[in-house]
This record gives sequence, structure tokens and C-alpha cells, in this order.
Amino acid sequence: MTVFITGASSGIGEACARDLAGGGKDLILMARREERLQALAKEIQDRHSVQIALCPLDVRDRKGLQRWVTEHSALVDKIGILINNAGLAQGLDPLPKGNPDDWDVMIDTNVKGLLYVTRALMAPLIKNRGHIVNIGSVAGRYTYPNGNVYCATKYAVRALNEAMRLDLHGTGVRVTEIAPGMVETEFSAVRFGGDRERAKQVYAGMQPLTARDIAETVRWCVDRPRHVDIQEVVIYPVDQAGTGLVKRNP
Repeated sequence: MTVFITGASSGIGEACARDLAGGGKDLILMARREERLQALAKEIQDRHSVQIALCPLDVRDRKGLQRWVTEHSALVDKIGILINNAGLAQGLDPLPKGNPDDWDVMIDTNVKGLLYVTRALMAPLIKNRGHIVNIGSVAGRYTYPNGNVYCATKYAVRALNEAMRLDLHGTGVRVTEIAPGMVETEFSAVRFGGDRERAKQVYAGMQPLTARDIAETVRWCVDRPRHVDIQEVVIYPVDQAGTGLVKRNP
């Protein structure tokens, strides 16, 4: 059974690729940065006897994705697990000062991109009685100051996760949302336009989750017996009790 992972060139997507390949699963890796995908694929194949294909596209590119799916129909037909991981935050401003261009990127990536990919792969997922894993966020449960549009997109992921489970009832397809708290990846650097010093301060004085922590949780969910569907998992680091409540050491 092949696993299709979006946002696979870094962070949680990359960690999922490594972890699932270690369990013997073949992969299709989707992300914009083809060079990083190629490097990751080579590293994994040097360690594990798995097949890896690349889909070097942005999840927002609906027509490009449709072409890729048509051109790689034999590969696509084997997909049994979809990990909708691609997502991002841009900016941390109150709504009156927010940048509408940032809003468009977040909505188009986090919501529409997830829909495009899921719809494009729905036929093999149903045929193979597969599993859809949506990477959400605790921001989809608790809004925080200046999180506005990003939080709204993650609320949408939560709603779509439930909608998929309802709409796919009876098909045998399992649907799971993983909702992490603070995970140290490139997330904050992207949010702050590449300002790594500012991003570092997000995790200062506390121990955040790692991408590997989330990948291991994903693997546990997809490896449950066929009759078991883990509908949602919320994961915080111990130092975080809520979206705005973090214990930090001096």
C-alpha cells in the first residue's frame, strides 16, 4: 500500500516519510521544493527497500495535480493512505492590520489545497478502503490573539475531517485528524517571513514537540486494526497547557 504525503519536503511531512518508510511503506512525496524531495527520497532509499515517487507541485495547483494524477495512474491506483500535511501560517497581525495576500495563501493552501488533493485521490482511497490523515492544529479548537485567519483555516480542517468521515461512511475509508500544539519545525520561520531569530523565540525556554513525535502518532493511527478508526488526536507538549499558556524557564 502506497502513502501519499503532502508538504513532504520538511517538518512533519518529512518525518512521516522517514517513519512510514521504516515500516516498509512505499511513498509518493508531494511538495514544491523538488531538490529537497529528491534528497529525501535518496536518503530514505539508501536505508530502506521501498519505492518512492515524487510529485513536485504546490497543493494549490489544482490543474497541475489533475495532470499528474492522470499521467501517473498506475502509481495513484495503489494509494491507500493520504496524509494531508501541507499547511502554513503567514503573519501574526490583528485583522485590521492583516495582509489579504497572506490570507489568500493560508486559505488556498490549508483549506483549498487539502480539498484539491483529497478529491483527486478519492477514487483509489475508496477502492483500497484507505485512510485519510489530516494534520490540523490546536488552533482549530482554540483561537489565540492575532491568529485569526490561520485559526480559521484550522477550524476548517477540523470541520472537513468530520465531513469526510460522514460522507465516506460505509466505504471502509478511515479518517483521522491529528491536532498538535507547538511543534518546532520551519512553521514559525515561514510565519515570520524567514526571520529565524524571531522564530527561535517562539520556542525559547520550553520543550516543544518534534516532527518525529507527530509522525510516530500518525503511524500508530494508520497501523490500528482495520475496524478501528482513531477519529482525532490532540497532542500538546507538557510545557503547553493551552494555545496561550506556556511554561517557560528563565
